[in-house]
Amino acid sequence: MIPVTRSIALDESEIEESFIRASGPGGQNVNKVASAVQLRFDVRRSPSLPEAVRERLERLCGSRLTRDGVLVITAQRFRTQERNREDAVARLVELVQRAAVAPVPRRPTRPTLGSRQRRLEAKGQRAAVKRLRAEPPSE
Repeated sequence: MIPVTRSIALDESEIEESFIRASGPGGQNVNKVASAVQLRFDVRRSPSLPEAVRERLERLCGSRLTRDGVLVITAQRFRTQERNREDAVARLVELVQRAAVAPVPRRPTRPTLGSRQRRLEAKGQRAAVKRLRAEPPSE
């Protein structure tokens, strides 16, 4: 089990990892060793996630989510397979943690009397400056 929050833990059997060759610099080693990790996590069918978290996670994933609801994370930042695996799992955990935080509903507020008065005074001062810049009326 991979702990995400106090109430959410992901089962390691839900995560599927495949190893691919990393792109970019690395000399001969990059052509021989499959050090990049492609992590797949089925968001829609995961029993570990509550429904609200699942919906927020799907919105957070964006283009990393396939049509089938599978989150694909590719990690190739490091030279070793093990560090890339840790990086991919850490990124998955961070995404789920962000999805686990429910957004605070916005409470509608009204501007205070003081702020309205300050706004109108500032508008008046600005209008006065513009009036002074204008050409005097022709007779």
